[in-house]
Amino acid sequence: MVQATLDRGLIVANYGRHFLVETPEGRRLICHSRGKKSQGLVGDRVLWQASRDEGTIEKIEERRNVFYRQDEIRTKSFAANLDQILILIAAEPEFSSSQLSRALIAAEAEHITPIIALNKSDLVEPFARAWAWLRPYRQMHYGVLPLSLKASGDVDRAELLKLLHGKTTLVLGPSGAGKSTMINLLAPGALAQTGEISQALNSGKHTTTSTTWYWVDSEKTTALIDSPGFQEFGLNHIDPAQLAAYMPDIKPHVANCKFYNCSHLHEPGCGVMAAVKPDGSPDGISANRYKIYSDLYAELSQARKY
Repeated sequence: MVQATLDRGLIVANYGRHFLVETPEGRRLICHSRGKKSQGLVGDRVLWQASRDEGTIEKIEERRNVFYRQDEIRTKSFAANLDQILILIAAEPEFSSSQLSRALIAAEAEHITPIIALNKSDLVEPFARAWAWLRPYRQMHYGVLPLSLKASGDVDRAELLKLLHGKTTLVLGPSGAGKSTMINLLAPGALAQTGEISQALNSGKHTTTSTTWYWVDSEKTTALIDSPGFQEFGLNHIDPAQLAAYMPDIKPHVANCKFYNCSHLHEPGCGVMAAVKPDGSPDGISANRYKIYSDLYAELSQARKY
């Protein structure tokens, strides 16, 4: 029996067990995964086989990375083969420092470059408060990009395109931060496309897409991936002993600890605890960031018991 030829493709949207796959020529078709398990992710390079007017994914090629979160109940994978993660927050509504830190830690663990962007710089007082609060993050290697997507869209678009050029970037952000505005600014008409795809898939039959890939340029070198679900961000896959290594403001001080297996919570001669300073101090580890570390360490240690 002669085996059918397999074609290459890229998963650009995920609808449960159904995927939208783009061929190298730019054609898009619905594919389903072989067997009962649905393991494909947006960003996956796949080998697929035609079957009638649809296709079957036969193989997922090796991934460079996967960005995911994990709690005690389930693992939620966002996307694969990423260069960057852009975390968009806004001066209003107020954002969660814990959620921001968790997303940054998950990115560090997968060696994916994170970018933090703070939107709504036109709201002068709330923006000034948020900017000051983000000082520890601005002092890390992330930096923080100030934006006003509605008030100065053209300027922001040019700045963002420089950062995103030639890369695949996952965009994360809480509701109200301006994610839809950003995606429409960078890839005009992108969100309208999603509605058309849902209709083509017979919206009653398929669940709404959770993650979608958008090309920013006609040459198809720059891509944005939009993914909802920033409310809860479990990190049960992170070893508490590795946590400090994924927090760039804490990591340098670990070398000053007296004990090699220091938890940085109670040991004598701890270099991390010695570096904790009140919030607003120009150097050291901010008290707020140290609290995030200690709370997370306790949470992850507890999760390992079960």
